[in-house]
Amino acid sequence: MPALTLREILALDPVRATEPELLAGAGGLDRPVRWVHSSEVYEGANFLDGGELLLTNGFGLAEHGDEETRRRYVRELAARGAAGLAVEVGRSLPAMPDEVTDEARRLALPLLALHRVVPFVRITEAANRAIVARGLSGRSVVRPWGGDHTAALLADLADRAALNQPEVEARAALAGFHPGPGARLVGVSVHGTRETAVVDRAVRTLGGPAALRAVFPGDVLALLSLPSGRSGDLVRAVQEAFRARASAGVTVAVGHAVAAGGGWLRWSDTLRAARTTLELALTVPAAEPGAPEGPLVTSSRALALERELTRGGVDANRERLTAMVQHVLGPLLDWESAHASDLVRTLETHLRNGCSPTRTAALLHIGRQSLYQRLERIESLLGLDIGDPELLGELLSAACAHRVVRGEVRDRLRRVA
Repeated sequence: MPALTLREILALDPVRATEPELLAGAGGLDRPVRWVHSSEVYEGANFLDGGELLLTNGFGLAEHGDEETRRRYVRELAARGAAGLAVEVGRSLPAMPDEVTDEARRLALPLLALHRVVPFVRITEAANRAIVARGLSGRSVVRPWGGDHTAALLADLADRAALNQPEVEARAALAGFHPGPGARLVGVSVHGTRETAVVDRAVRTLGGPAALRAVFPGDVLALLSLPSGRSGDLVRAVQEAFRARASAGVTVAVGHAVAAGGGWLRWSDTLRAARTTLELALTVPAAEPGAPEGPLVTSSRALALERELTRGGVDANRERLTAMVQHVLGPLLDWESAHASDLVRTLETHLRNGCSPTRTAALLHIGRQSLYQRLERIESLLGLDIGDPELLGELLSAACAHRVVRGEVRDRLRRVA
């Protein structure tokens, strides 16, 4: 179904009540309108992405008597791809300035004079509600999740489709998702189940926060809204809830906590971080052994280094990562190719745990004396003091890159087999 047009917007009751008069751009009445905004005329163009109808009360036009400034603003609106400009006349602005009408005609930009006062909020609510409804009904024809509005919204957020905050909030409200003031959002991606029940169980453990969740071909995706009054580490709380309620064999990746009021890109960020982290958790060997039973639950911050090293995808970074590993850890790799040892993993585990012998030995399930022997061997082969703080970033990045590349190769071999 095609998008709502400017002609259809003009037919809405709140718009008709303004007694609109088309002064220019009649040929643009069938343009699709992506959203309706209200703003002071000299600020509005900065917030447009294209396809919007801009409403203004004309105060800026009345206050600024510079003809060229008015013409320039109309040019900016046209350059930003605005669907049209609607100006309230009769209060702040007695009549539409001739230069505005002339410039709009020259650029074929639809220009409307609104002769009766109707609160802009009534116009934007009616128009944007109609736009969202039309968009969702259209998506059901082509999206694999049919008429599932929640899945459509989560997919658009995860894919970072062209959206804006009012649209996201309107669509979230249609799905029954209402983050309160000060709420924090956490994205979650789950593999190993085709049911949203795992999310529902975790939500109950967390005390019943609002949640958007839907099943997709590769994962179950969810966006949790945790209230402002909740204290402590929210990411860890979500992880613990899934550890307690998810089944063995399930892999859960948790994104970072973002402010619900921070804009739709933040909503998208936490969902995308969860999905990227899940992909890494499924393909890259873990830095440390997990629990022998129960689900694997990780987070975007736990795999922050892996995510940075593979920004843009493993394939796109494979040659660079391989070169980094060889440059930094070449002597260790040569040794491991000729001897049965686990030096690179030992090095990474030791660095990730603050160079604590006790913690490292426990995680590797070896005695402290065996650990000391391995560390001495590593330092001898590299000719470095691995306790030197200046080396931490390079050594840890290279060890992590080795694990990423090794996991990617194993995944390729599994697919070939």
